[in-house]
Parts: sequence; C-alpha cells; structure tokens
Amino acid sequence: MSRVRVLHFVTGGFSGGATQVALQLVNAARSSEVIEPLLVLRRKRHTPKARLDALRGEGVPLRLVPGWSHLATIPALVRICREFQPDVLVAHGFSEHLWGRYAGLLAKVPHLVHVEHNTRERYTGWRRAQTRWLARRTDRIVGCSEGVRQALLAMGMPPERTLAIPNGINLAPFVDADAHPFAARTQGIVMVARFSRQKDHASLLRALALLRQRGLRVPLQLPGGGKALHRAPLEKLAAQLGITEQVQFPGIVNDVPQRLLSHQICVLSTHYEGMPLALLEGMAAGCAVIGSAVPGVREVFADGEEGLLVPESDPEALANALERLLRHPQDAARMAAKGRQAAFERYGRALMNQRYEALFLELGGSTNA
Repeated sequence: MSRVRVLHFVTGGFSGGATQVALQLVNAARSSEVIEPLLVLRRKRHTPKARLDALRGEGVPLRLVPGWSHLATIPALVRICREFQPDVLVAHGFSEHLWGRYAGLLAKVPHLVHVEHNTRERYTGWRRAQTRWLARRTDRIVGCSEGVRQALLAMGMPPERTLAIPNGINLAPFVDADAHPFAARTQGIVMVARFSRQKDHASLLRALALLRQRGLRVPLQLPGGGKALHRAPLEKLAAQLGITEQVQFPGIVNDVPQRLLSHQICVLSTHYEGMPLALLEGMAAGCAVIGSAVPGVREVFADGEEGLLVPESDPEALANALERLLRHPQDAARMAAKGRQAAFERYGRALMNQRYEALFLELGGSTNA
C-alpha cells in the first residue's frame, strides 16, 4: 500500500492553536512510513516571512495560497490539490474550513476532514448554513476537545461523523519536573496567554488585588503577545488596583517551560477555549492549576483533584481558589502531582498524532490499497 497523502490547510497567522496543531501533525508525518503530508498556509498580512523561511529550512513541505479574499484562496488551493492529489484534505479552523472544503470538492479530493479549534467562533447565519451544507459532504468533523465536539453538535453537525481528538502538547520540556520540587518553587502565579478579548486577564488582576487585601502579596507573570489595545488597559488596571509592582508583562518569551517549572501556580482565566494548551503545559510542569469553568477547560481535569475550576469572570471565586492553594501548600502539591500525571497520560502529542494518523488511514487507506 502506498502512503496516504494528507493535505493540511490552515491560516498562516501563527497566533492560534490551529496552525500549531496542523504544523505538528505535518512534522509527525514527515517521519511516517504511511502518511505523506503537505502543509498549505493561507497567507495573512502579518504572516512572518522569517517563520516561513525557517520552516522551509527545516524541510517542512509547505505551500502558500493568497488570503486577501476567499475568491483568490479557493482556486489557488484547487491547483495545489490537483498537483499533490491528496487522499485526505484536512481543513483546520474558522473560516479556513469553509474555503478548504470548497476547494477540496472542486478538486474532487476523495476525503474531507473539518477540524474545529474553538468552542466559540464568529459564525454568521450564512456561514453557519455553509458549514451545515459542507458537513453533509465531509467524512469526519473533529473537535479539538470534548467541549468543542459538544459545540459542533449544538450547531447541527452529524453526530455519527463528529468526534473529539484532544490536542496534545510537547511533553519533553517537562520530563524533569520532579527535579523542581513544589515546595522549592516561587510561591507565585503564571498565566501564559495572548492579550485578546478571549482571555480574561482582568479578573486575575482583580483577584490579585483581593488577595493583597487578605494579606497575600503574590507575584504574577503574564507572558504573551497580542495587540497593545488589549494589553494597555490591563497595565492601567494593575496601576489602579495598586498591584503594579507584583505584576510583570514580559511580552512574548521563549522560556515558558522554565517559567512554569519555577512557579507553583498556573492560571488560565478565560471567556472561552478550544483546548487550553497553556493550561496543559502548566499541568505537565507540575504546577497547581486553576481554570475558568468554560467548555474546553472544564473537561481537561477533575475539579478538586487535578486542579481547581472557578466560574467565568468571577474575581472573588478566583481569589478564593488562589488563597486555598497558597494557604494550603500540601493540598496544592497533591493536586499538582495528580495534574501532572493526567497531562502525561492523556495530553501528549504522540497520542494526538496516533489518533489523527489512525483517522487518515481509515479514510485514505482504502483509496491506496
């Protein structure tokens, strides 16, 4: 049997999880004896040329299509499909899953897969109707978490073809977490997240101010990129709350694993998620984790056992959870250990790769038999 050709189509913005997952699947398949991959990026105005050059230098099979209009994207992707002749076209994320599948249908690709990476997207009525029409012509619809799968079902996706394949993280940077004992770490908080409407940094800052009133002055690091229009109000809020000296805004950093391994607590305060990779990394690093109880987060760990869940946009509840971890370090260490075990058992990239490879072979294997 010849290798199954799999084309992954995704945004070239690089800021979201969809591109990272597609790239990981392509890289995993490069060493596979059964999958031949191709990554196709929809060029954005901010697609970094240096990043593209680096990927090509690493040997990633990569093509670009224009992104200024879907009327330009679709025919360019059709041409690539006719050249590469994929057995399976995987269209990742919104709105690329629309244009990718239209191109796949026009190019007569045998099998189409739609991967949804968030529980909340900017669906208009017209785009929701297109998604339902395309679903009838799509072999599998994949949510990157059980929360996303439930959101897809609520949107009318066919249950018999809609499944969840949880995203996975690179566990290698965290294999020596035991060399960083919980008690020896900084009694502080890290939240790794881009500054955007989706993330709820403000509730965390307000929770930190409440802790200060209770006699707990805790350092907080907020590494992440994003637009200044989202970050600047948070810096102003920290000043208004009187906690500026406790909060660091280091921007985009390259040492996230080291920061997590040196801190006791990892928080993800958010309004919605697909699969919270930053929280999974906190678990793998052996941090005690706290997450907003929204779809995509609340399915990740057992509340009270592997971490703590708090209501969305509730600074007081978040402060209470943080105070519990800070005042009861043995309880926090116990949850951290269980969370780390869960991350290694359920959320490694290898397991994600295996599940996707099995899906691609199931769909494309008969074509190449």
